[in-house]
Amino acid sequence: MEILWSLLTLPYAPVRGLTAVLKVVAREAEARRRDPVHVRRELEEIDAAAAAGELTDEERNRLQQEVLSRLVPAGPSGGPGRPTRGR
Repeated sequence: MEILWSLLTLPYAPVRGLTAVLKVVAREAEARRRDPVHVRRELEEIDAAAAAGELTDEERNRLQQEVLSRLVPAGPSGGPGRPTRGR
């Protein structure tokens, strides 16, 4: 039965392969996005842009908050997680 299924779905093998590759690329991109080294680099770029007068204080604070939110795992509601007290 498995051989028959393999033969019937053989034309879709390239699609399954491409899907697998895209999942790996997406997972790697997300890992880099949350990497503290990359987050620090982005924060330094934001500070440099603010120092050069390219950003207002409000824009700088908003961008910094967005970048820092990547380091905090999402809670059940999808927002930043909150630490729980010793339960």
